[in-house]
Amino acid sequence: MLPYVTHDPRFERLVIGHVNLEKLFTGCRWAEGPAYFPAGRYLVWSDIPNNRMMRFDETDASVSVFRSPSFNSNGNTVDRQGRLVSCEHFMRRVTRTEHNGSITVLADQFDGRRLNSPNDVVVKADDSIWFSDPTYGIDSDYEGQQSPSEIGTSNVYRIDGNTGKITRVVSDRVQPNGLAFSPDETLLYVADTGATHVPGLPATIWSYKVEGQQTTGDATLFATCPEGLYDGFRCDIHGNIWTSAGRSVFCYAPDGTHIGTVPVGEIVANVCFGGPRRNRLYICGQTSLYSIYLNTRAAV
Repeated sequence: MLPYVTHDPRFERLVIGHVNLEKLFTGCRWAEGPAYFPAGRYLVWSDIPNNRMMRFDETDASVSVFRSPSFNSNGNTVDRQGRLVSCEHFMRRVTRTEHNGSITVLADQFDGRRLNSPNDVVVKADDSIWFSDPTYGIDSDYEGQQSPSEIGTSNVYRIDGNTGKITRVVSDRVQPNGLAFSPDETLLYVADTGATHVPGLPATIWSYKVEGQQTTGDATLFATCPEGLYDGFRCDIHGNIWTSAGRSVFCYAPDGTHIGTVPVGEIVANVCFGGPRRNRLYICGQTSLYSIYLNTRAAV
């Protein structure tokens, strides 16, 4: 039985018929934010309610605790210098782990008010860091610390890679969540999981044109999830989006066509590309870490 379902012939060029979806680890409460480190051939991800970050070693398939406590870290990424960038719910901040292991706070407030709970994060070629800031980490004590929002809205922000200045780049989403750039970085994709707070609101991914340091023009609806939510996603080298979608991973062509599905069997949170050739898709399900090899690779 194939580990995927094809909805469009374009998907067949992206998959390998004889591979399996592999379960690499289980035992998380809510797994999120996978980030791959090519130099060490390992993956780091967050187990938010357990207040820890986990590490999967590709060389021997071992799993260990990377950091505990993690301050309920959520989204993670690796910057252009190979450093870990993390969103922390409990501390309501974005941090960078330096090569010597020290922690640098990159953002914890905007206009003098504390952030909500930074969620997902991506790095652009100009070294700027873009992150979403919904309220999930302050909505309860399960994934952070229940607190009122000081800002009053949920937005996407940009941290300048040279000056550290923080600017708001997206302000028209209910609960902005997953983020990714198109391969040429002319588009920023943003998931809106506002259905968790507004009954009946569709679960969507939107695209924003990017010019320099800002998004420009109105958002364009890219996709609507038929069941469950979109959470985190990444682009491959061809511009296809691989995204969590309920209990599966969906693949969307750049034109927004849903071309293929990888059923996982539990709620999927985030994905990222890894492996020496960046052709291994790592998948954070609710309790477990999975992977599947593809016939495509990461955009960057």
